[in-house]
Amino acid sequence: MTTLGLVVAEFNRPITEQMEQDALEAATAAGAEVYETVHVPGVYDAPLAADRLARRDEVDAVAVVGTVITGDTDHDQVITDATAQRLSDVSLERDTPVTLGVTGPGMSAAEARERVENASKAVDGALDLVDELPNPSPAADSQQ
Repeated sequence: MTTLGLVVAEFNRPITEQMEQDALEAATAAGAEVYETVHVPGVYDAPLAADRLARRDEVDAVAVVGTVITGDTDHDQVITDATAQRLSDVSLERDTPVTLGVTGPGMSAAEARERVENASKAVDGALDLVDELPNPSPAADSQQ
């Protein structure tokens, strides 16, 4: 059975609460177990939590969910760009799939509510990566 870590951003909680529920349902439907769910203040805080989960031997992959709603500045773009980059870094550094189920930037709250299914897509993507990624070669392991 594949075991997932789940990171959920609390900012915009009425939407992310629904995303969390969708992610948990997707994991259950796929026969996966959510080892631990970590709630963070906002999506910008997700990379550290994802990194901590990815370090655990029990966790095969990490799915991150949250939403960034646009405001009067470019803050939403800055937050999502930084978060996506750091989550990608965590995945590569830990050799553990970390998927991005964060909606935004440039969307209203109504648009974000319409995209809560991105949470289940992040879970599905994490499970697919665990199944499809080749095992590292023994030569690569011995060089580390």
